Amino acid sequence: MSLINKLSIRLQNHPKRVAFPEGADPRIIQAARQFATRGLGVPILLGDRSRIKINAARLDIRLDGIRIIEPARSDEMEQFSTKFQGLRRFKGLNDKQTREFLENTSYFATMMLATAACDAIVSGATVSASSALRPLFRIIPTQEGVQTASSMLILEKEDSRLGVDGALFCSDCGVIPEPTAEQLSDIAVTTAGLAHHLTNQTPKVAMLSFSSKKDKSSNASISRVKAATSMARDKIREFDMPADIDGELQVDAALDSFVAEQKGIGGSVAGKANVLIFPDLNSGNIASKLAQLVAGCRSYGQIITGLSKPAAEISRGASAHDIFGTAVIVAAQAVDRSYLFPVMESK
Repeated sequence: MSLINKLSIRLQNHPKRVAFPEGADPRIIQAARQFATRGLGVPILLGDRSRIKINAARLDIRLDGIRIIEPARSDEMEQFSTKFQGLRRFKGLNDKQTREFLENTSYFATMMLATAACDAIVSGATVSASSALRPLFRIIPTQEGVQTASSMLILEKEDSRLGVDGALFCSDCGVIPEPTAEQLSDIAVTTAGLAHHLTNQTPKVAMLSFSSKKDKSSNASISRVKAATSMARDKIREFDMPADIDGELQVDAALDSFVAEQKGIGGSVAGKANVLIFPDLNSGNIASKLAQLVAGCRSYGQIITGLSKPAAEISRGASAHDIFGTAVIVAAQAVDRSYLFPVMESK
């Protein structure tokens, strides 16, 4: 069973509210309908109400069980304006300036998330990544003990030998171009934490490089991965997280036990990795898109990691299926792991 189907079954017992800032987009409407029909919670479509209804009618999609909010006419506008002006980044704005921000559906949705008026956000269907991410990074704080917000893409293939029953958790594929060793360590820890939350399996984290640790190299990028690996291990111990971290590893040695054996690389991660941490955005973005286009992997995300609230920034090329799967993931992220995986089940 796919990760999305597993999480959907669990979400039916813990339904959540997911806000979509680009609510009039046909793919969003289709994904929202599926989310509501499967009893996973309440999708919230933000945007022009009449346009949303017209597009839904064209698709012959019912809107029952789906909430529609037009920010400019929302009863929550006044309350959000007061809270928005109280944020450190927006102090000094007058009422008109504040309203201009909040009439932008991405900012309005982020304020919904910040004030618990929704449980998660899926944005980016029709806007650039920077436009979708900016409100989140300006309003939602990072997790305690974490300095870096980044992104995770879940790649899934019908091969139970790969990752966790075919699911691989890959970071960072969308936010930080050239992470420092400290940022890489944060990326590794937050991705491992989310992988554990969603699967209840021990994350086996491979810090990727073009060279495996048995190879001798003084390259600066490899030195950075080595330092990040050491820092991530320290943080895992500090946070008392269940995870195994190893690096630096080539991706074939991380995923294929035969290759790892041939290269003389042992340990609990080599050949068994389910979390892949890329050394930079170039490698992460290129590898993930190759996996989708050449290998036919399904993809969900980008899921924003390191923030204190669940959010995702999807590609403008995402399908309705991709969007639905991403909504399921951030909704499940909003459920306490002890409810997703009760103690008796875990034993």
